[in-house]
Amino acid sequence: MTAVKIIKVLGTSTESWEDAAHEAVSEASKTVDNISGVEIRDHTAKVEDGSITEYKATVEVAFPVRDGS
Repeated sequence: MTAVKIIKVLGTSTESWEDAAHEAVSEASKTVDNISGVEIRDHTAKVEDGSITEYKATVEVAFPVRDGS
């Protein structure tokens, strides 16, 4: 049986929520090995002068727990 750890990562983008989610996974994969899945938990945005200027996606990243031996 494999145990899985889940962490939350916030990605940002000036283009879209999808790009923000991709950014979160891309950055997490730099320090987390064997990412096996993600769940998009939240979409938010920064608004300035009536327009969205930054998209934000909160992503839960799942990966297997390594054996300590």
